[in-house]
Amino acid sequence: MEVAKRAAGFLATGEGTKVLDIGSGVGKFCLIGGYHFPETTFYGVEQRKELYHFARAAKDLTEAKNVEFINANFTQIDFEDFDHFYFYNSFFENLVADGQIDQQMEYSTSLYNYYSRYMLNALDSKPSGTRLVTFHSLEDEIPPSYQLVDATVDFLLKMWVKR
Repeated sequence: MEVAKRAAGFLATGEGTKVLDIGSGVGKFCLIGGYHFPETTFYGVEQRKELYHFARAAKDLTEAKNVEFINANFTQIDFEDFDHFYFYNSFFENLVADGQIDQQMEYSTSLYNYYSRYMLNALDSKPSGTRLVTFHSLEDEIPPSYQLVDATVDFLLKMWVKR
């Protein structure tokens, strides 16, 4: 919970800020961020319908007013609609032989590369000052235009700002 709170605090830069969680799962990051930073709206995009429904149920239960969930592949989302981004390495399951959330999706190294390249290009098109937080990232999706500005001691949680 502390990781999510710290990440959300870095991304919640003021009134009306829109933060996108790429691969939001059951919505933990968005719900924690929404609770602690009510001036910011947190959006989660999740392609798995079941996880999306769990996230929506949690949102309804907590009555979060500044949290929204979208059931889609992140490549269907317009990054221009958001100010800052959170990424907890949701592409990694494409690189391992086991450990995937389920077997309902296609997994491959080429899909990992496609998603990483797509995200890199989308982030690179954002204006200077755009913030990104990564957790357990291999950094394949981070453009060279983003500068590391803070990290936890173990370097698992990293905070970036586009120059």
